[in-house]
Amino acid sequence: MRRTDPEGHGPVRYGPPLPGDGLPVLPGLSAVLAAAAHRAGAQPVGGAPALLEAACGYWTRRGLLCAPDQVAAGPGAPALLLALTAALSGDGGDVLVPRPCAAWWAPYARVLGRPVFHVPTPAESGGVPDPYALLETVRRVRAEGGDPRLLVLSVADDPTATVAPPELLHETVEAATAEGLHLVSDETWRDTLHDPHGTVLLSPAEMWPDRVTVVTDLAGALLPPGWPAAVARFPATGDGRRLHARVLDILTALGARVAAPVAAAAGHALDEPPPVAERREATVRLHARVAAAAHTAAVTAGALARPPQAGRHLYVDLGPLREPLAARGVGDAQELEDFLTARLGMPAPGGHRFGDDLEALRVRLSTGPLLTGTDEERTECLASPDPLELPQLRGALNSFRSVFDELRDDAQRWEPR
Repeated sequence: MRRTDPEGHGPVRYGPPLPGDGLPVLPGLSAVLAAAAHRAGAQPVGGAPALLEAACGYWTRRGLLCAPDQVAAGPGAPALLLALTAALSGDGGDVLVPRPCAAWWAPYARVLGRPVFHVPTPAESGGVPDPYALLETVRRVRAEGGDPRLLVLSVADDPTATVAPPELLHETVEAATAEGLHLVSDETWRDTLHDPHGTVLLSPAEMWPDRVTVVTDLAGALLPPGWPAAVARFPATGDGRRLHARVLDILTALGARVAAPVAAAAGHALDEPPPVAERREATVRLHARVAAAAHTAAVTAGALARPPQAGRHLYVDLGPLREPLAARGVGDAQELEDFLTARLGMPAPGGHRFGDDLEALRVRLSTGPLLTGTDEERTECLASPDPLELPQLRGALNSFRSVFDELRDDAQRWEPR
């Protein structure tokens, strides 16, 4: 009998890391970190004043005014989410998340022994639950004796790489706040919109500032994933101040401090000097083109995928190719992950890691691993007017397409004649 228990069929307790950009570190950032490498002391819990001021400037430029006493920094968004979950739900509250959702959200609630309830997202986008499904889930959880308190969502989403439209976000935020939920908005990917002039991104904190805490992992657009740093913005209310204080207590207990050299680089990146902003914009343009090419390869082969709108990944449903995949021994998301990871030569985490059903043949594919070659060759991709025609990137995309083309050809052989 084929195994169907996710925990016994792959380590789904541990989610894949945030997709990297596949590029060498910006030299200016390396220089800032190196200049601070002699600092032996740790940053204070929650971040030193210079880092908090830089975070305030970052959010103010995006229309989210804040003061340093509304901000906390931590060594990556997971540490901040764990502290927030403990502060908001650790004494008996329940946590709601979209289905699918970022792989690292649910495990931190489970570490605290809190139930996690997945709420379906609408067909057009991920990251934000359908408002009617959210209300029904809250009603059901309460009817069963639960106490839903926290909803985690993301407007620019991992894993689906979509951006929730403002009207949907407004309805969901209204429904959540009417039910007394506190929202944590993961805005790690907000600065990676593929079409920044054609995509409208609003933060829930702009709609309902009193009940929304914003978390941004700087690995999304500003720092390499190996330099862990994230910032959180709390509501400017009495409850927000109490939540901020409680989060600092929990971070202290965890010893969750940002390393001083990383904090220096984080503050520099948050200030967004021209070299940082230019590199970010060039990186986003490059990954948008690579993601579009990968999306075309997948859907041409018969798979389903929403067009990627943000980030460095796309979410692919290979359900239409179930028969040819079954002939290759692939019947669920873990087997699909194993198969595509081996065939593509790059991580292809299955949808079960993001809260989707094990039986659904879905994977998150990242664009970073497609940027191959030396540091100089990968950097060349940033400045090229047509990076997809550079030999190293063209070869990587051809290999990617060939895997999906084989599945398409197999599917055509399965069609009745």
